[in-house]
Amino acid sequence: MKLLNSYNLKGLKLENRAIMAPLTRARANGNIPNELMLNYYRQRTQAGLIISEGTAPSPNGLGYARIPGIYTDQQIEGWKKITDVVHNEGGKIFLQIMHTGRVSHKFNMEENAEIIAPSAIALDGEMYTDQEGPQPYPVPREMTLEDIKQAQKEFVQSALNAIKAGFDGVEIHSANGYLADQFLNTATNTRTDNYGGTKEKRSRFTLEIVDKVTKAIGSEKVGIRLSPYSAFNGTEIFNGIDDQFIYLTEQLNKFELAYLHLVDNSSLGSPNVSQSIFLKIREKFEGTLIRNGGYTKDEAEKSITDNKTDLISFGRPFIANPDLIYRFENDLPLNEPDYDTFYTPGEKGYIDYPIFEEKGIVAGK
Repeated sequence: MKLLNSYNLKGLKLENRAIMAPLTRARANGNIPNELMLNYYRQRTQAGLIISEGTAPSPNGLGYARIPGIYTDQQIEGWKKITDVVHNEGGKIFLQIMHTGRVSHKFNMEENAEIIAPSAIALDGEMYTDQEGPQPYPVPREMTLEDIKQAQKEFVQSALNAIKAGFDGVEIHSANGYLADQFLNTATNTRTDNYGGTKEKRSRFTLEIVDKVTKAIGSEKVGIRLSPYSAFNGTEIFNGIDDQFIYLTEQLNKFELAYLHLVDNSSLGSPNVSQSIFLKIREKFEGTLIRNGGYTKDEAEKSITDNKTDLISFGRPFIANPDLIYRFENDLPLNEPDYDTFYTPGEKGYIDYPIFEEKGIVAGK
């Protein structure tokens, strides 16, 4: 089975092609990686590559309650303990750098942090806060050119901090309606300067981050996540969206990245669209492609066999099955995820999913 075969990712040997997708789990009290998180990642080191949960590059990037950062010494040290354990267990791990932009609330941020975005357009709906429950999304402050430069510097410093913390590389989150994707999308970017108005200008913020991060840590240590046709976090399907993502893909080829991580959010409620954009990106991108989007084991195998992708990332199956690879190898049934505990504090629904042994189901390590 190709899904379970090893893979050479720019010199990094992956034991299989089943990737653990980045999964926000909201267990980082005080935004600092902790022992609970260490146990969670330790349980899942069979993945060919773990991509960490979205991690804030600065106080301004903190959007959700209890998400980790990588901008303080204490956070770096917390992550270092996790990467040490992953590597000791034979695993590989990248850090996903996620600046949430307008998807934020002041209650989830440090005191002097600001909610910033390409344009001063609030996201509809509410965000959960530990202090006062669901609260309406505030109107973000439109970023100045200096803010843009500063945010890009934060991505670079976070990448350097990630390498210091022992990560094998980083993934730039330019998907799912977060800051970099907000620049890409017409629903969130109405700028008329060099960062908005055309596909080239909307792509500039992301491409400048990629350029700076690859120069800082090496292109073989950098991946990127994109989500064409997503309607997540208030993004929209707009005229010229295919041209936007084909242009972006062609520009990304210049950097010889470790991978492009392509998300199909239709399984999570985004509009069902033609698969043509994903096939076009596969055709245009010259490096390793990771596909994500509600795959079963058999669907993943077929996608790899049909050369639609090189690797497949799994999200919810890895939440509920710390031993997912073992279950794939032995055609064993999968645990069902407990959706009510995806983002709650504590061990429940986090490190207590059962693992499979010959004598039956036993509690996770």
